[in-house]
Amino acid sequence: MQSSDSVVGVGQPPAAIQSHSGQLSPFEWYAEMREKTPVCFDDQRETWDVFRFEDVNRVLRDHDAFTANRAFKDDTSSNDEDTGSILQTMITTDPPEHTRLRGFVDERFQPGTIREYQPRVENVTKRLLDDLEGNEAFDFVDEFAIPLPVIVIAELLGIPAERRDQFKAWSDALVARPEETTQAELQRIQQERQRAQQEMGRYFATLLAERQGSDGDDLITLIANAEDLSRGEKVGFCILLLLAGNITTTNLLTNAIWTLEEQEMTNAVRTGDVDREQTVEEVLRYRSPIQSLKRIAIKDVELNGRSIQTGDVVTLWLGAANRDPAIFDSPETFRSERKPNRHIAFGTGVHFCLGAHLARMEADVALKQLLARFDRLDADLSDLEPLNSLYGLESLPCEVHRNTLSGE
Repeated sequence: MQSSDSVVGVGQPPAAIQSHSGQLSPFEWYAEMREKTPVCFDDQRETWDVFRFEDVNRVLRDHDAFTANRAFKDDTSSNDEDTGSILQTMITTDPPEHTRLRGFVDERFQPGTIREYQPRVENVTKRLLDDLEGNEAFDFVDEFAIPLPVIVIAELLGIPAERRDQFKAWSDALVARPEETTQAELQRIQQERQRAQQEMGRYFATLLAERQGSDGDDLITLIANAEDLSRGEKVGFCILLLLAGNITTTNLLTNAIWTLEEQEMTNAVRTGDVDREQTVEEVLRYRSPIQSLKRIAIKDVELNGRSIQTGDVVTLWLGAANRDPAIFDSPETFRSERKPNRHIAFGTGVHFCLGAHLARMEADVALKQLLARFDRLDADLSDLEPLNSLYGLESLPCEVHRNTLSGE
């Protein structure tokens, strides 16, 4: 899930990594910027770019100097409470408001509660693999990595997973970035986001009204009966959890198979020669599903010798920080045994990803069952297409062979 308190709208990428190859592998550019200009201003995008681990970590933790509230820069949120704008949730608030909002659902995403969810995730994973039974090939993204987290978060929320195509369409619209910098394209993206927010807002407002006063154990019922949340905050919570609960986990799963196949380590994970949980952590560092986050300076501040002014936008490159040689030995090398692994793929500080424990558990369950079911999983890495949103792939065709000894 990366539920993240970290999911934000994704803007146009820097010119240096707008190419096909740059979007698939921005890491050479990260290394150059980390070394030469670790904090620099991009005139075209009107943002400060920050690349080193120490600086990124500082900004994420310093909510007295940097805010997650984009309304501080310009008020792009809707005044219509029923739209359930994601700007009304904890991802764009700071303490103490952030603490109040997060407190309503934080307990549901703690390790102990997540362990209770695991049998449900195992069951969903098994059903998806059963649906693939007999297939000699399938698209890992469309037929496994997308539906798994959507079904899981839908069950936790208490909504019908059968609408997962609609949920994905809404999620994609909310994190889409423009394909070009023309005014018409920017306006199209903004209109699509507003439409998705409005449709999701109406959908969840209806569900919340239906669940109010009921005693179910799903997240929507919990939120519906929260006395200290406004209607807009309740709808915004539902949108956030659905959005963050599926799209980034899809990319974590995809990036895991992409990387294992690239590194020729799939079989080692299957046999247990390579630790599965440590492998997931290294995938999070090596190919973070969210490569960047935005913050806004709320006072004049100096960062690595550069003067950032109140109101300036700051883009924090998590993908660059997670390969900083000052923190990680041989950072460009994928090392599944890496310990300690201080990656910040889930962010850090008060906005540390709400769904980090769920994301890790989903990835672990998925890899375990997937590799037990198939004794060969050959991914086609010859013609990869990057997502036009977060960091992942549009598709990942795989040829598979059933493991008749798996006991499934």
